[in-house]
Amino acid sequence: MKTIENIFFIGLLICGIAFIPVSATDNYQGGDPDLSAYISGTNEFVTGDEVTIPIVIENAGINSEKIYYTRTADIADVPSTAKLLTVTLRAGDAPVVIKTDPQMVGDLASQSTAKASFTVKIDTDAPGGTYHLPLTLNYSHLPRASQQTFGGGDAIEYIYTIENVTISLPVMIKPAVSIDVLSARPEHLTAGAEGYIDLQIQNTGSENGTNSLVILRQHGNSPISPMVNSVYIGVFPAGATVSCKYKVLIAESAEKQTYPVDVLVEYQNRDGVTSTSRSETVGVPVGEKVDFEIVSPPAEMIPGSKKTIDVEYKNTGDSAIYSAQARLSAADPFTSNDDIAYIGTLLPNQSHVISYTISVDRAATIKQYGLDSEIRYRDALDNTYVSDIMKVTVNVVRPTGAAVILTNPIYLSIIAAAIIGILYLIYYLTRKKPQ
Repeated sequence: MKTIENIFFIGLLICGIAFIPVSATDNYQGGDPDLSAYISGTNEFVTGDEVTIPIVIENAGINSEKIYYTRTADIADVPSTAKLLTVTLRAGDAPVVIKTDPQMVGDLASQSTAKASFTVKIDTDAPGGTYHLPLTLNYSHLPRASQQTFGGGDAIEYIYTIENVTISLPVMIKPAVSIDVLSARPEHLTAGAEGYIDLQIQNTGSENGTNSLVILRQHGNSPISPMVNSVYIGVFPAGATVSCKYKVLIAESAEKQTYPVDVLVEYQNRDGVTSTSRSETVGVPVGEKVDFEIVSPPAEMIPGSKKTIDVEYKNTGDSAIYSAQARLSAADPFTSNDDIAYIGTLLPNQSHVISYTISVDRAATIKQYGLDSEIRYRDALDNTYVSDIMKVTVNVVRPTGAAVILTNPIYLSIIAAAIIGILYLIYYLTRKKPQ
């Protein structure tokens, strides 16, 4: 029989009922937890901010009585304790995103506090105003206990209750200027040159900015650097759209791709305090550096000759050039009297042929030569640039056929002597002819 009682006792323990032998029968109902919560520190935030909000949970419940039995010590579970407390913060109708999951706080005894922190992202275009974030407190507590008599023994039955309490936490979102870059249009942006960026931005915030400046900044190591970085726009009402133009310099190391720039607005708010909007990063396409290529085949000359050669230049960049001039530098053994020629406008992928008259010395070595050539031009902003050095290939070759005689001074001397002799003979025979 004793064994059966022991098994029954163990079974009740598994079911959450504890047996404590007592000499009397008691029913008890104790005090409940009294939970409240508030934000520690400021509850004012700015649109676009990502903040950590510390929350304090306080249990103001009063434990006026304890569960006590004549043959037992004090019971550990106090009715006013909030057990296994879980804290959950939600956005409600506020324009925010809660990034922190519900947090386990544990047991919160009466007249004590606990803390929980939540990371909250304020929407960049959140309207200013006061909002309420619902904070849910989930816990269990012991509202009452009763003594039960089972045969020859007594037991205390603990009766737990699960509670869900929702507390409204007020937060104030300050009105602010928030921007959206609607477009960023490049003008003549190529590596190593100056150009413009046309921005169109909108105030998506709820603040009407005054004395406003739209500022363009270099993003990290981006090759786009502003030469003039701010445009004054004055009043910038909520919902308004403005256009701004900035002169920028593109580094020579830039490649043909899109690079970032940062845009922000500095303004005075309704309280006359100078504020700065959160910056927005936007991509701007940059074209290839203005460059040229000689696409004509190599010219051929023989030592001691003079020849007009044709050189074809091609614009391989992404931008047109204007008032272009080509220059050929004739170095020993070459000479030239017309080494500069006018090209004019040359569009991308367009070619232009220039003719140069050059001479090569009779003593020139038979080999391939590269003559330096460059192009001076103006861009769309009327800035003057000089291209990289290009090589005009000229092959000096051995003479063949009649050219062997015509370019050999010995042969030319013999021919000249023969011609003189023939002319003299004709003259002599003419004078000897009888009258």
